[in-house]
Amino acid sequence: MFSRLDRFIIEFDKVLRTLSATPSSGRPVPGGVLAEAQLSDAERHHAAALMRVNHCGEVCAQALYQGQALSCDDPAVTRSLEQAGREESEHLAWTAKRVSELGGRLSLLNPFWYAGSLAVGYAAGRFGTRWNLGFLAETERQVEAHLEGHLERLAPQDAKTRAIIVQMKQDESAHARTAYALGGAELPEPVKRAMRLSSRVMTWLSYWI
Repeated sequence: MFSRLDRFIIEFDKVLRTLSATPSSGRPVPGGVLAEAQLSDAERHHAAALMRVNHCGEVCAQALYQGQALSCDDPAVTRSLEQAGREESEHLAWTAKRVSELGGRLSLLNPFWYAGSLAVGYAAGRFGTRWNLGFLAETERQVEAHLEGHLERLAPQDAKTRAIIVQMKQDESAHARTAYALGGAELPEPVKRAMRLSSRVMTWLSYWI
């Protein structure tokens, strides 16, 4: 059993690793062996901005999972949240690397997104296991739709960026299925709409800042 001090150190380390963009990936980066496509400056800048948005989303995911795990009293659900968080940390590494390869930069708002998402995740966990899992599942479903939109907006020849997004989309779908299989509740429609609205705000700001 970890003491409170041990737990604080572990969680604080997660924050530092997320915001410093230094997570490692146990899996090879999707598309890592592919050659760089010939992209115009506009296409490259657009792809970098889209991947900055995706990196921002992974920062939020790390914080959400962390907050949910901290407030969850079900050991099986906590383990599921931690496993999903580990996979999301790989996404964090992949997106950060791709942003750099495309000559872009990460969002300056990442600390703000992290703090807000941590609070939201913790609050979701306090509503109980079914709603905690339902929130996780709906988040992943919305992220999956968001990634599908990015695939449509990328330059067709940008296979390296596309490979990362495709694998991320598959992982998010699996996380949603797992959450429902563990007993996640379907969220009320007003909550879903509020989540989509906040996501659009984050996406627009992260694309530019």
